[in-house]
Amino acid sequence: MTTILSQSEAEKALSSLPGWQLSPDGKGIEKNFKFKNFSEAFGFMTRVSVSAEQMNHHPEWKNVYNRVEVRLSTHDAGGLTEKDIKLAEAMERVRGFVGS
Repeated sequence: MTTILSQSEAEKALSSLPGWQLSPDGKGIEKNFKFKNFSEAFGFMTRVSVSAEQMNHHPEWKNVYNRVEVRLSTHDAGGLTEKDIKLAEAMERVRGFVGS
């Protein structure tokens, strides 16, 4: 089973993830990404889906035109874990390749 991060571990991880915030319930992290257009937003989601599938850890996300709203939480552990941090890091790497 995966271990839930402590408050201090979560804060430390978030300090290296620009724009990510602890969710209101404290059980996940969230970020809203904005792209130039729908194509860039969809391209981001497509690229992230490869990493998510490899990690067997899938985001909750929503796309409207040029925006992608993301929430990461490890449901089977009941909160924020290292898996969420790793997927957020992967999203940030992909973000660097897809528009501004």
